[in-house]
Amino acid sequence: MEWLIIIFILMFVIAPVMWLKPSPQQKRQMALRTSATKQGVTIKMEKPPLHHFRGTMPAYRWYFSQQQPGPDFVLVRESNASEALELYHAGWRWRIAPLRPLPEMASVSLKALLERLPQDALVIESNSTALTLWWWESQAAERFSTYIEDFQALKEALGGLSDRPAARPLNGAGETAGH
Repeated sequence: MEWLIIIFILMFVIAPVMWLKPSPQQKRQMALRTSATKQGVTIKMEKPPLHHFRGTMPAYRWYFSQQQPGPDFVLVRESNASEALELYHAGWRWRIAPLRPLPEMASVSLKALLERLPQDALVIESNSTALTLWWWESQAAERFSTYIEDFQALKEALGGLSDRPAARPLNGAGETAGH
């Protein structure tokens, strides 16, 4: 009987420790996020640009330089998009299309990336500050690393294609310089 009481007390003490131990999925996500961060990706949990979405989702972000801001667009995987949205490529639809057509180099990079992304990648968003991938982190760090180069190439191709005109400095008389 004493052994039963001792075993019960030990289980009572060890149980909370086991609950705090990360699961295999949490370990994989931590390794993925650490690897991506080391490769220049910023990761935050945020609300994605999806209609009727509740909660947050991992957002993997590649920042444009301030001198080369990017264009504004949002691509949504067809499984999460309305039929009313314009089809773009490989099961992706424009939620917000770019104001001007993307240059050939950027378009080729984007289409190649869209064909390779995992099924849990739901949104690709670009704005003047960053290129963002919204996904559920289904893959390990090694597999995700194969996308890093493609995202970097796409970021470089989109840099400088901002839809907003660059702000011009004002001279002392309140007029734009050179006028």
